[in-house]
Amino acid sequence: MNYLGEIISIGVAFSWTLAALASEVGSKHLGVFVMNVWRMALALLFSCLLCWVLMGDFLPVHAGTRAWVWLLASGVVGYFFGDWCLFNSYLTIGSRYGQLFMTLAPMFTALFAWVLIGQTLSWHSLLAMAVTLLGIAISVFSRGDHKASLSLQLPAKGIMFGIGAGLGQGLGLVLSKIGLDYYTANVPAGLLPRVVNYLPFSANSIRCMAGLFCFSLWLLARGGFADLKRSVHDRRGLLAMLIAVFSGPFIGVAFSLMAVQYTAAGIASTLMAMTPIIILLPSKWMFHQPITPKVVAGAVISCIGVSLFFLL
Repeated sequence: MNYLGEIISIGVAFSWTLAALASEVGSKHLGVFVMNVWRMALALLFSCLLCWVLMGDFLPVHAGTRAWVWLLASGVVGYFFGDWCLFNSYLTIGSRYGQLFMTLAPMFTALFAWVLIGQTLSWHSLLAMAVTLLGIAISVFSRGDHKASLSLQLPAKGIMFGIGAGLGQGLGLVLSKIGLDYYTANVPAGLLPRVVNYLPFSANSIRCMAGLFCFSLWLLARGGFADLKRSVHDRRGLLAMLIAVFSGPFIGVAFSLMAVQYTAAGIASTLMAMTPIIILLPSKWMFHQPITPKVVAGAVISCIGVSLFFLL
């Protein structure tokens, strides 16, 4: 089928939009830590079941010590720190702006890949960073009382959460790449051709372990396990959490990997980065957030900036 990869990529963008909206609803009902304990536990369970079906092993038995260390670090940075920031940004500035700040993730990925693994930071990467930042600035800044001045139209705390979410996602991705390279090297040569396409799912289960442990430990330190028990009776919160898990870490990740098998990675990544645009209408309907020309322009320019990372 022609354009199958492109169609899947657009579907992934809608899936991640649904995950963002459901995460905002779930976080408001359950709280950030309770929401993420449930989310990480189910994501870990589904990842392990998927690996058992695809690879024959429930756990990543072939991963060596260095693979575990790097992938656990990726889970702490990406799932714990990054998602903690992301879900708090949903509560502070809404999922629409939270997803806008996630367009910073490719920028942080490029920077940390340059620092940690020596990848080249090219001129078109710098251009993509500049365009992405311009789009965010258009959405975040507004004219102050004096026409020559600019002021923030969002809470500073929400902006910091948004930046932290992008940073955690970007750094977590680089750490997971290092861990996945070690993991791939650990797999026996005779087995590798059969399982190489499924190793990201298995590696993700290690990241989920780290996220679940950190969120559970933090919830325990805050004395929040009573909230976890009470959450069982919050049907709307649990439903939103289930939708977020299926449409994000499970379906979204699985189909994003499938998309790059049927089309160029750059095209797939660009189409999947359309979430900040797609989310505008649903956020207006669900949360009554107004859509202004400035908001649309900022989202479009940020998505163009993301596309430049992959298409130039």
